[in-house]
Amino acid sequence: MKLVTYLKEGHDQLAILVDGKLYDTDLLHSDLPVSMAMFLNYWDDMYPLALAAEKQIKNGNNNSVLGLTINEAELLAPVPHPTSCRDGYAFRQHVAAARRNRKVDMIPEFDQYPIFYFTNHNSIQGPGNIYCMPDHFEKLDFELEAAIVINKSGRNIKAAEADDYIAGLMIMNDMSARRLQMEEMLLNLGPAKGKDFSTVIGPMLVTLDELEQFEIPCKEGHTGKSWNLNMKCWVNGVQVSQGNVGDMDWTFAEIIERCSYGVNLFAGDVIGSGTVGTGCFLELNGTGKLNDSNYKEQWLQPNDVVEMEIDGLGKLSNTIVKEESDFSILKLKKNI
Repeated sequence: MKLVTYLKEGHDQLAILVDGKLYDTDLLHSDLPVSMAMFLNYWDDMYPLALAAEKQIKNGNNNSVLGLTINEAELLAPVPHPTSCRDGYAFRQHVAAARRNRKVDMIPEFDQYPIFYFTNHNSIQGPGNIYCMPDHFEKLDFELEAAIVINKSGRNIKAAEADDYIAGLMIMNDMSARRLQMEEMLLNLGPAKGKDFSTVIGPMLVTLDELEQFEIPCKEGHTGKSWNLNMKCWVNGVQVSQGNVGDMDWTFAEIIERCSYGVNLFAGDVIGSGTVGTGCFLELNGTGKLNDSNYKEQWLQPNDVVEMEIDGLGKLSNTIVKEESDFSILKLKKNI
């Protein structure tokens, strides 16, 4: 099942997407909620109802509640107001390449346990414009990722049981202002201002039943579901990245196990995979310069269009927009 949130008469509207057309959940069944937050909080009751409604649509019995097509709607993030947002570090290829490019050894701890950081869940957005301040354009970067959303509360969740807590998968673009990120992390704290201005998810949440055909074994020695889903990114129509969700070394189940240790997870918590190999300019530029000293770095610029696609999860498109402000926090640094 594909779940979409769009703007309808000034409020968030949850809809089921079938063959490019949106069907408002509350019109399909009186017990189905209008919002993703309510759907997730009552997942065990709402999910079967929604599946039954989707079946009716596919059987041609619910065309009377047809809304907009997906191309006509103003799409929001599928989960517009997450209760939190964490981002993992699951792809060994990306970590190894980034460290190689900095001429440092691969860190052995990567293979011992999954890690994550918290980002600003109030800066979650969907398709459309990404508004950036002047300092963000100091090495502005995309990051090609997948993400999950939690569908029920839990604590100390074991990896073997954790897939039951996943409502579905989405595309994630973990935007990064690299100069801000690199400067603040010199103080061994962060990332903060390098990350907190925008994290993009969308264009839809795809439930696990829809992805069964893509399931593959996870990496040896690991636990949890894995999916053979190709990942791609284009900037201004030029493909710059390619990977696969199945390349994750740490599974989402193992990341959930780590996240929930001694902590309550809640329905609506979003967790990203971390960047796929080749999935950002920071890695691509580093590899390019390592192989060719004359390599010209590329970073995102105003009016650039970033498009990400993952098999089965749709295509996520954003345009980079420069804010009408010259305010710079980089210029506020002391003693320089």
